[in-house]
Amino acid sequence: MQTWLCAELDARFDRLLAPPDGPRGTLYEAAAYAIVGGGKRLRPLLVLASSALFGVSREEALPAAMVVECVHAHSLIHDDLPCMDDDALRRGKPTLHLAYDEATAVLAGDALLALAFELLACPDVHPDGEVRARLVCGLARAAGMAGMAGGQMIDVQAPQALDLDGIAQLQRLKTGALLAWSVEAGALLGGASDEDLERLARYAGCLGLAFQIADDLLDHAGCEQRVGKKLRKDLSAGKQTFVTLLGEAEARRAASGLVDEAKDHLERFGTAAAPLCTIADFAISRDC
Repeated sequence: MQTWLCAELDARFDRLLAPPDGPRGTLYEAAAYAIVGGGKRLRPLLVLASSALFGVSREEALPAAMVVECVHAHSLIHDDLPCMDDDALRRGKPTLHLAYDEATAVLAGDALLALAFELLACPDVHPDGEVRARLVCGLARAAGMAGMAGGQMIDVQAPQALDLDGIAQLQRLKTGALLAWSVEAGALLGGASDEDLERLARYAGCLGLAFQIADDLLDHAGCEQRVGKKLRKDLSAGKQTFVTLLGEAEARRAASGLVDEAKDHLERFGTAAAPLCTIADFAISRDC
């Protein structure tokens, strides 16, 4: 599914971001540079896998999958800026502010975030306006002060002083909130019950922390060519991570335990949850 999904999303974004004539065209080109090609498409995959539990087809779930990839690309563009992480490489190519310039990168990130909400408000996502409103509200929380932006603020302010609980809180916001929305969105598209939404929220919470521990392990011992970005930056900056606090072996055990717990929350769904279980396993076995 992942190969098919990557190709389908790229084709749709190519059409959506075809540059118009005139000065605005550069903004479209820059946004396409950031979102087309590369990436694991993990968040869109979660939307599709979650929605499939409730009988939603791939075609029906794709608009919401596009939405979350827009928000994710926006966050990466802004994270890479000199005022944030100051990265030079993303997905194996120069970061957007180096390929274009800082002003264009800021605008492209802003534009992709706005595009996400534009797409999410359309009836293509779901015919029921109440469902779309719940999706919009949840995504706003996941992207804003109670989610990614809040987590990034913690990271900017005191990365060296965080203990294990502090790092877990940071990552629940910065990384986990958007992963959780991806799982919730698929369930909402399929009319899931509150009980099933709660089970999936617990799955997503465990998945988000396991995914971040795996990221920390990759930064600690991964291959830059495979990962597609500069590694060992946290260590050189003196940042506390799951690996620096737990050690490599204990961090791997913690990630594995979180994946087992995540899959336990899916037992009620039986074999239909196999794709979500596979995603959880991939979260800690990946090398990029």
